[in-house]
Amino acid sequence: MKPELLRRLRAALLIAGLFASALLVWSGMQRTESTLQISTNQQGISMPDGFSVWHHLDANGIRFKSITPENNSLLIKFDSSAQSEAAKAVLYKTLPHGYVIAQQEDNDSASNWLSRLRNHGDRIG
Repeated sequence: MKPELLRRLRAALLIAGLFASALLVWSGMQRTESTLQISTNQQGISMPDGFSVWHHLDANGIRFKSITPENNSLLIKFDSSAQSEAAKAVLYKTLPHGYVIAQQEDNDSASNWLSRLRNHGDRIG
């Protein structure tokens, strides 16, 4: 092969590799998780257990990543805000009155890393 053809082939492969890497990084940054927090708004009301919440969501075909108890509340993580909104509607219908269901958008991983670096800059280096 001619040297010029090899040079062009290498350059094209390098550009394609850089483009593929950029596309992979961009797609990873586009993922957003969503979290629902279930808590009580009245004293004397106990938190629903995770199994009953799982049962209500599963019966309505809503998929979730995890259900975790935290500080007198339940946190339910979803892959998208659309799943979270659907779950919120189902849980408002199925859970008795006295519960607050709040949606919180989680930061993407790139923003998480940047905030960690800013908060702990003294640990770098």
